[in-house]
Amino acid sequence: MAANDDRDEAEVARLIARVALADRKAFAALYQRTSRKLFGVCLRMLQDRADAEEAVQEIFIKVWNNAGAYRADMGRPMTWLFAIARNHALDMRRRRRQASVELDEAGEIADPQAGPEETAVMTSEGRRIEDCMQQLEKDRADAVRSAYVEGLSYLELAGLHGVPLNTMRTWLRRSLIKLRECMDR
Repeated sequence: MAANDDRDEAEVARLIARVALADRKAFAALYQRTSRKLFGVCLRMLQDRADAEEAVQEIFIKVWNNAGAYRADMGRPMTWLFAIARNHALDMRRRRRQASVELDEAGEIADPQAGPEETAVMTSEGRRIEDCMQQLEKDRADAVRSAYVEGLSYLELAGLHGVPLNTMRTWLRRSLIKLRECMDR
């Protein structure tokens, strides 16, 4: 059994080396051989099938772009791939958490007990958020409002807008990124 594992690791290392030379067939073979394992890592970390599927696609883009950085003398090839997957999934979790915190903070309602300065700041922030929302496409802005103000689920939003569930997830993720960029200006 250990001999098979060693042969599998040697084959993965060989495929990574070929990918570093922009060999598309080797890339397809590497994907076929390793994507299920990397998907499992992502699914365990992200707890969401669509996010895990998206993560695997993005991980393989990183593998394609960085295969030349892999050095067999520095570790096993699957360990290298698992590290890329783990780091990418952690980044996705951080971005997801940060986006929800920023939206929560941005959407705070002015405290009725607040003084005039605090009320002015909150009103100004509300205007900035609304200005940024105006920069989104109307259906995307409506989806963001429905999700984060009315509390509709991804599934409910997908049905409401007549798009697949994964499309709705993408709409919201990209819209939040655009809102964050707009608010940072």
